[in-house]
Amino acid sequence: MTPPGPLRVDFSKYNSGYTSGKSKLTEALWFFLGLPLLRCAVIPSSSFRAKLLRLFGASIGKMPTIKPGFRVKYPWLLIVGDYCWLGEDAWIDNLALVTIGTSVCVSQKVYLCTGNHNWSDPSFGLIVQPITLQDGSWAGAGCTVGPGVEFGEGAVAAAGSVVLKSLSPWTIYVGNPAVAVRARILKVSSVEH
Repeated sequence: MTPPGPLRVDFSKYNSGYTSGKSKLTEALWFFLGLPLLRCAVIPSSSFRAKLLRLFGASIGKMPTIKPGFRVKYPWLLIVGDYCWLGEDAWIDNLALVTIGTSVCVSQKVYLCTGNHNWSDPSFGLIVQPITLQDGSWAGAGCTVGPGVEFGEGAVAAAGSVVLKSLSPWTIYVGNPAVAVRARILKVSSVEH
């Protein structure tokens, strides 16, 4: 069914009014210098990547593992705790703040998306909301996380899951859309004895 003329989608009226909080020069320096260095597979150093992100305003905790191909839209809108794993080709599309707690795993090809458009608005208005991954949580390989989502402490989204609602602590979620399947129970390893 097609709506009458004045109710049609009209991108010519689109104006997000969005600002990243930094100057166009800072954005250009990031996109043309910082981001290519961050993603470069020839540079194996997590330490270098962490320093680069910090240089552009990210808060990065102690001893991160940041793999080649990792991508961040705006480092100044990123907080990462200690001992985190940020996987190959993971993309943090952060138009709003993304907060990653301590000992969090963001696996390869994860997509954290903080922005969307209002599909009921004929001019496609932009909506942005933060994403938070609490301590010990895990976004599995290839999963997609939508705006406004919070992973509770220890929560897991399994590989390929699409997470559109917040996840309860210490619970494993699977599927599209992600649904709770069981509790996450950590076992004591023999190394700790």
